[in-house]
Amino acid sequence: MLSDSAAAPFTVGVSLKMYFGHARTVEWATAIGDIARRHPAVADGLVELFVVPTFPSIVPVRDALAGASVRLGAQDIAWADSGAFTGEVSGVELAEIGCTLAEVGHAERRALFHEDDEVIAQKTAAALRNGLTPLLCVGEEEAASPAISSLEVTQQIESALAQAGPGAIIVAYEPQWAIGAPKPAAPEYIAAVVAELEQFVQALEGRDGSRVIYGGSAGPGLLTSLGGDVKGLFLGRFAHDPAAVELILDEVVALAHQGASA
Repeated sequence: MLSDSAAAPFTVGVSLKMYFGHARTVEWATAIGDIARRHPAVADGLVELFVVPTFPSIVPVRDALAGASVRLGAQDIAWADSGAFTGEVSGVELAEIGCTLAEVGHAERRALFHEDDEVIAQKTAAALRNGLTPLLCVGEEEAASPAISSLEVTQQIESALAQAGPGAIIVAYEPQWAIGAPKPAAPEYIAAVVAELEQFVQALEGRDGSRVIYGGSAGPGLLTSLGGDVKGLFLGRFAHDPAAVELILDEVVALAHQGASA
């Protein structure tokens, strides 16, 4: 599996949240591994692919992905590295079992588990401290103009990095109003906000190799609609069928060929 934030033109990831049971998770990961081993988008280095299963599934998913260029992430991380923290999982252990990513700041963690900016900053720091790439989920609460949304989201990124050491991050831009919606935000809106976020992230000191991808009801067809203006997707329920992931990898190949011939 990939062990670092290698530079690839596109980034595609999937969080399974808590939708699947254990057996179905492993079955899904096995199918994703098979796709990754043979798909030209992965073989030719056009895409960095990652998956984020539940905690109990991390090790069996790692085994199912053996020999495939797929990064493995966790859906959460403790802010501390060890100690009397019942129910928590540290970055030390996540790195030990093969994770290279840790998801931080998702809107569901904020809303359901009351994680605030301080907690998110602590968790972001913990990820980087342990050699894990923070998968930093950010997004405005309500639809606004791209300029206003970009300002709100860049403030979220700044806050999350307030305590963090150097290292690359993956910013998953997920407008909160688009999470769980029937369809994503409009392509032109996504492209405008992501462009502003990319400019902001690329200017951050000590964050070489960072990138911005889009989540929030993302699925097949969206990358094509964006025309290459956005270089990645963070997928959820629309990737429960492995065939959907393969379709998105097909889009990556097509977009790469378009870029090469432009």
